Amino acid sequence: MNPTQIVEAVLFASEAPLKAEEIARADDALDEDLIEEAIQELNAAYSESERAFEIREIGEGYQLLTRADFAPYLERFDTIPRPSRLSGPALETLAIIAYRQPIGRIEMEYIRGVSSSGVIHTLQDRGLIDVVARGEGLGRPLLYGTSQRFLEHFGFRSLDDLPRPEELPVILRERTPLEDLEVSKPVEPLVSAESGEVGEAEAAEADETEPGVEEVLSGGAEDLADGLEDAAGR
Repeated sequence: MNPTQIVEAVLFASEAPLKAEEIARADDALDEDLIEEAIQELNAAYSESERAFEIREIGEGYQLLTRADFAPYLERFDTIPRPSRLSGPALETLAIIAYRQPIGRIEMEYIRGVSSSGVIHTLQDRGLIDVVARGEGLGRPLLYGTSQRFLEHFGFRSLDDLPRPEELPVILRERTPLEDLEVSKPVEPLVSAESGEVGEAEAAEADETEPGVEEVLSGGAEDLADGLEDAAGR
């Protein structure tokens, strides 16, 4: 078997993106340079023969994927797996985190205009965000950032694939100091006054169905959420 065939077989069988060093484990004769050459050769062959798939670089790895042009045809089949869609509030929050990371819950709620605790938990459960640090303010608040799974979900090679900052709503490219947020009008939290803890499942569920942010910020975060999906070709 030649290196190109080996690389193609590995990528065809893999359900997740693979880095070059991971692909190299398939055979002792493989190295990262050979793999890069094989991927370029394969994509050139796919393009020349007008195949319906290509090898894409996603989240620092490579994956064999159907071309985006064929998505309308694949959507007709329930047997073809597809990423679960996010609700509007979840996508808005995820877009805010992607552009403003590391970011704390208070700042997210300032931008969205509604409580975001339930949405944050949903995004963590799906592996799209992680706690990446603690803030320096009162109580050392948790700061969130996007994960490797986020890049894979949207088909991004890196965060550089997101739309450029000058295309963003002003509210998302100009940060407000945390101390200013703490003295601004607070968002009504979904917590129990007695326990100080987030409410039961219905609290998170209610957060998922909060109205769009356009009433508060003229659709800024909502437009950004749409842009996040557009940038991913979804």
